[in-house]
Amino acid sequence: MGYTELDRPPLSARALNRALVVPGGLWSRIEVREETGSTNADAAASAAAGEPEGLVVVAESQIAGRGRRDRQWVSPPRAGLTVSMLLRPGPGVPPSAFGWLPLMAGVALVEAVARVAEVEAALKWPNDLLVDERKCAGILAEVSGDAVVVGVGLNVSTRADELPETTGVPATSLLVAGADKPDRSPLLRALLRGTARWYEGWREAGGDAEMCGLLAAYQRHCATIGRRVRVLLPGGGERSGEALSVDRDGQLVIRTEEGAEFRVSAGDVLHVR
Repeated sequence: MGYTELDRPPLSARALNRALVVPGGLWSRIEVREETGSTNADAAASAAAGEPEGLVVVAESQIAGRGRRDRQWVSPPRAGLTVSMLLRPGPGVPPSAFGWLPLMAGVALVEAVARVAEVEAALKWPNDLLVDERKCAGILAEVSGDAVVVGVGLNVSTRADELPETTGVPATSLLVAGADKPDRSPLLRALLRGTARWYEGWREAGGDAEMCGLLAAYQRHCATIGRRVRVLLPGGGERSGEALSVDRDGQLVIRTEEGAEFRVSAGDVLHVR
């Protein structure tokens, strides 16, 4: 039986703006769109047109969403959170530190899920939220000039029979994981408030993730650390070993069976059981 309007209520742009767009705050405008191709593409287009940071684009239904390696991110209408945030860190933060922005969104997301949905979750480096070793959310950051668009796709009330087929980590949702009638609105507010809090501290620290506490928070929530992993590298090929830590540059530190250490700044990570 399908879900009704009461089961999956629409998001209210008016209520979200009233709660989140405040004097001196990060967020300048929250747009809720009934349907769009990609919230990341929409936010990137606004950035190219000169939109200042603080724009948030949310879609009730996204029909051409993308994850890493151009994988699709699909969800039934109003069953998930599909949101993109436009950020402009400014000259005080070196572009080399921008790689921390998707990791930062991950920390804000895992905190929001724990507090609002009361579901225990963890982060898989670099861009997934796991619940019970299954993928519940993906994060994708795209840099365009001095702007960074950070997109989050979270399965909220998606039923087991609505979850997409995957070739890698199987999918789940907060509902499937046991959340009691998960509500998207408080989840979105918690995500955006948490992101703003971490972002402002990170920017004040000049992008130093260790100084602002972000590095320690990420390491605390990261399920990849301590696991044996295979890393599929962007240019092809792969490396494997034990994930030792995430360093201050946001790179995954891995030790091979021979005892050599190497660092990975991008790639798909597979947890080896």
